[in-house]
Amino acid sequence: MKKGLKQTLRAIVFLAMAMLLLWLSFRDIGFRDLWAILRKADYLWLLPAAAMTLLSFFIRAHRWNLLIEPLGHRGRLINVYHAVATGYLANLIFPRLGEVTKCAALSEREKIPFDRLVGTMLVERTVDVLTVVALLGLTLIAGSTTAGSFLSENVVAPLGAKLSSSAISVTLVLVLLLASIILVVVLYITLRKKLSDKPIFKKLYQFADGIIDGLKSIAKLRKRWEFILYTILLWVVYLLMTYFPLLCLDSTAALGLDGALFVLVVGSFGMAAPVQSGLGAFHWIVSRGLLVAYGIPLHEGLAFATLSHESQLVFIALLGAISFFALFGKRGGKILPSTVIDKAN
Repeated sequence: MKKGLKQTLRAIVFLAMAMLLLWLSFRDIGFRDLWAILRKADYLWLLPAAAMTLLSFFIRAHRWNLLIEPLGHRGRLINVYHAVATGYLANLIFPRLGEVTKCAALSEREKIPFDRLVGTMLVERTVDVLTVVALLGLTLIAGSTTAGSFLSENVVAPLGAKLSSSAISVTLVLVLLLASIILVVVLYITLRKKLSDKPIFKKLYQFADGIIDGLKSIAKLRKRWEFILYTILLWVVYLLMTYFPLLCLDSTAALGLDGALFVLVVGSFGMAAPVQSGLGAFHWIVSRGLLVAYGIPLHEGLAFATLSHESQLVFIALLGAISFFALFGKRGGKILPSTVIDKAN
């Protein structure tokens, strides 16, 4: 099967999953009621939310450049920003392909080795996951709040029960995974001299070396405190991106920054779902979370989730399209897709 066709089929499957999640989210909601709520919304608060989105892209770009510098490269900040925005645009079409896309875009534009960029991207993703876990812990520790109870009962407890009910299976999988990793590492080291002469293995070894060099960038960081500062600043901006849309509706305006933190953490689980930009998954978990944690009616919660998610989606699509054109012009429609498909496979 051709690579392009395979990616298209994947996108269709993920889109079908998103449509199913949207149907599950809205099936019991009267659209007249939803429309009545959205008509009364104060949309001016979406402007500072959009400004925060733009700022978050530049913060991500600068933070990514800090990881790239120890590798002996440094992209122009504007090009790194455009690569980040292009990656977000790709996520609207192909879930989880945005990270590959941004690496491919920057590699194509700045001539930085793609494999090394992948290594730095993995560091970024790891830091983001750890930050979400820390925020989750902060929300749970926040006391016997209803928000903490919701996360505990609907995220932590079910996950723990599922793991404990299949402890033997999980242990077996972990043992097999660890054994496989050890075997691969041993073979990688011991067979390198014999296999490096063959073109296909030579390419694999070069790619693996590039990823390892990228991962090492975190240890070589000269500006570690700056990296930490930008990470904190990034998530403060994400918090504000979540907070401003809350002010659009009377039912959510009083939730404050505590409510925004709750939506940010819960929404992160929805955005992690393997569908285009969390479509459907974000709506479902945020609306149910607001219902259980704060007693906000389901149709009000869905109105907020729709307003917040779709406004961000439209703005990200606009920024991504501008960045895609800025990087490659009209040629981008031919250059980048083929590059991304080749790298992703």
